[in-house]
Amino acid sequence: MALLLLIHIALFSTLCFAADPSVFLDFKLSYITLSPLGVPQRVIAVNGAFPGPVVNVTTNYNVNINVHNQLDENLLMTWPGIQMRRNSWQDGVLGTNCPIHPKKNFTYRFQVKDQIGSFFYFPSLNFQRASGGFGPIIINNRNIIAIPFAHPDADIVLLVGDWYTKNHTALRTILESGEELGMPDGVLINGKGPYRYNSTLVPNGIEYETINVDPGKTYRFRVNNVGTSTSLNFRIEGHNLLLVETEGFYTTQQNFTSFDIHVGQSYSFLVTMDQNATKDYYIVASARFVNETVWERVTGVAILHYSNSKGPASGPLPVAPSDIYNQWSAMNQPRAIRQNTTASGARPNPQGSFHYGSINVTDTYVIQSLPPVRIDGKFRATLNGISFVNPDTPIRLADLHKVKGAYKLDFPNKPHDRTPHMDRSVINATYKGFIEIILQNNDTKMQSFHMDGYAFFVVGMDFGVWSENNRNNYNKWDAISRSTTEVYPGGWTAVLVSLDNVGVWNLRVENLDRWYLGQETYMRIINPEENGKTEMVPPDNVIYCGALQSLQKESQSSSAMALHCGNFKLFLTLVITILALYFDF
Repeated sequence: MALLLLIHIALFSTLCFAADPSVFLDFKLSYITLSPLGVPQRVIAVNGAFPGPVVNVTTNYNVNINVHNQLDENLLMTWPGIQMRRNSWQDGVLGTNCPIHPKKNFTYRFQVKDQIGSFFYFPSLNFQRASGGFGPIIINNRNIIAIPFAHPDADIVLLVGDWYTKNHTALRTILESGEELGMPDGVLINGKGPYRYNSTLVPNGIEYETINVDPGKTYRFRVNNVGTSTSLNFRIEGHNLLLVETEGFYTTQQNFTSFDIHVGQSYSFLVTMDQNATKDYYIVASARFVNETVWERVTGVAILHYSNSKGPASGPLPVAPSDIYNQWSAMNQPRAIRQNTTASGARPNPQGSFHYGSINVTDTYVIQSLPPVRIDGKFRATLNGISFVNPDTPIRLADLHKVKGAYKLDFPNKPHDRTPHMDRSVINATYKGFIEIILQNNDTKMQSFHMDGYAFFVVGMDFGVWSENNRNNYNKWDAISRSTTEVYPGGWTAVLVSLDNVGVWNLRVENLDRWYLGQETYMRIINPEENGKTEMVPPDNVIYCGALQSLQKESQSSSAMALHCGNFKLFLTLVITILALYFDF
């Protein structure tokens, strides 16, 4: 009996207390019919909900999400901003993963290692995000790590984004025909249409979002732009927005009356309920960097309702910034975002202690985006003259199984004066290199660029064509770290990134129309002395396709079924008790 007790204690210690906590979720993606803008349409739901459920975890948690594809086409889920340390196998884009076929499932398993902040997930294939399938991710700090502001009374998550009443398959067809998508039909806030602030622009019967608050309390608003292609200006009538975090990094605290949030970006603001609540207040997300008079309908409106409010919201919406024809002025806002170098991040060392400004740059890439053109009869968009074609066999699987010709390691480090073409060109990046990337937007639209697997330092942005002389004006001290940055039309943004995360990582334009038309590539980062410590092996449930299709087991499925530590303890206690009774007997 004493021996059994010792075994019991040993198993508890080894299997439960030594490991970081785990969460297990099931996501079932399916079509449902909703009318967020008053027009019935097919949207993509997660577990029957639109938007999908929040993934709410804490630094270093192990996340297991079993994704069931109940759509009629292939599916992958991606988790932008989650760095997937050593584990690009879970990134959920075609260069790293084979798709989940209809009626099949796949379990993503990853750790939110040394991260905090606000993010979101979405389906990465076939323009599907334009029909939904997205939801928020919150990574909380551990209790032992102080945050650089007083704890808010509650979190409020807002998913904002432009929206079309056509579904993603119809939007794909428009792009493939050689046309632009045109003006969206509106903006959704948490999957709902606008409050009827204008009887001409907003039809009767639209369901809108209401945020209930108490006077005197302070709330953290986690705001994510999950839209297709439109930058939005976010504001709350009568309230200041105190910026505190962007995509996992604390910022210096600055008050704004409104804030521009570009496609794919996430921000956290502290908002104190300090008004006298004579009425409800408008929460607005409206189209930015367009002809806003023409685009007036592209406005989302929710309601901020105090518990002691004396009446409904009324009157005109709070005014948007008036600098549409002075983008030099508009650029001052992102330039003003600074890293809080005195704050602790996910670990107890200061998040700003990495002296990036004194590190020698090992490589420079100037990546130029251009408006779409016809290539071999197809409407395509390019980076450095190349419109990316996804490989049939994911890049690292092709490496491990020595598949030849799956891709090319020849992505150019600067634009070339040559005929645009389609190819599978990938950046041959150097492990432990420190690279400079210049994102040059020669397109006509505001663009967001995103890098999977990393956060980069946004050290500079300006209008015109970048030159080496611009380095003299880089911020080499407290540039914000993030994974998605805006690049103004006719301008450039410079980022620095330390290549310490082995794997294959997607670099893309986050605007869905340009991404779908080929504005992406990958960085292949390999440790030549790999010993199993800097890159994980493929997971046991890896899906095979392309040249490796024959390796795929007949049933493409995997399970997230596993015992939580608490359940395992209960199970183990039961087993030990039965054994004890048996031996006593």
